[in-house]
Amino acid sequence: MNSQPRLVAIGGGTGLATLLRGLKKLPLAVTAIVTMTDNGHSSGRLSRDLGVLPPGDVRKCLAALAKDEALLAKLFEYRFKGSRGISGHTAGNLLLLALSDITGSFDRAIQESSRILSIKGRVIPSTLEHVSLLAKLGNGQMALGEVDIPRRGHTFGIAEIQLVPEKVKANPAALEAIKEAEVIIIGPGSLFTSILPNFLIMDLRRALERSKAKKYFVCNVSTERGETEHFSVRDHVETLSRYLNITLDRIVVNNKTLSQNGRGYKLGSVQNITTTEKQIDKVPISRVDIIDDEQPLHHHPDKLATELWQLLANQLSYRPKERPCSDQQ
Repeated sequence: MNSQPRLVAIGGGTGLATLLRGLKKLPLAVTAIVTMTDNGHSSGRLSRDLGVLPPGDVRKCLAALAKDEALLAKLFEYRFKGSRGISGHTAGNLLLLALSDITGSFDRAIQESSRILSIKGRVIPSTLEHVSLLAKLGNGQMALGEVDIPRRGHTFGIAEIQLVPEKVKANPAALEAIKEAEVIIIGPGSLFTSILPNFLIMDLRRALERSKAKKYFVCNVSTERGETEHFSVRDHVETLSRYLNITLDRIVVNNKTLSQNGRGYKLGSVQNITTTEKQIDKVPISRVDIIDDEQPLHHHPDKLATELWQLLANQLSYRPKERPCSDQQ
């Protein structure tokens, strides 16, 4: 039996993949629960044209957890170029599509891809049903999908989001993972289109609200165009609390802001965020350097993993013998 602490990370897109890339270096039993509302680029085309579940966010998480990212993971993330046919699709998306057809299910395709990549951990879709994301904008109009929502949200802002159809069943494997978890991490990632859609699934939300696990919210290190422009750390936390009624044990926040990336380019209208507050709604805040100095709109996977490791050591009976991520820059 695996004696490593059971950790569940919930989100989607680049943010969750970044988190997983650091977590896989820790002695943890990691499970990623991934949003299934992606309708952009390759995932959107495959879903619309072939009626399959969108593979994009799942693909990113599988690649991030791969034991060897040198070749196989790069192949999984390879995007075909050109102007016709498979142009714009990633090899991983097409592999998941092929395996779904061969094995008879998307769930089995993920399992086989996990074996091929020798991933450390598990990747579980939050639902196995087809679902889209709908947003009510600040002007009262509606926007559908992960592409249109931030595009129009930049002009009008996002008032609220919902699923279409509204009643979607959670993946039973996701519910079981939450039930068994000792630690649950929410974020980082696009707040409205990657993180919150998971909590619009009623039975998944209820499972989280019943869970006795330690719960951490990793706030984004920057605002995001079309979603969280002008948001503060408190705005992120208060928005989360509108969709999920849980008591957080810790909020993890970046402690510095940068005005340009590692190549000297200014960040533009999207800005790094931090806070001087020590707690929000009585939840303690950990302010630490978890930013990627080369790509300051994102977390550094090893810095973030190291901070979470220390929180786990302090709050769980488990006591690590050494610090992980020794290759941290």
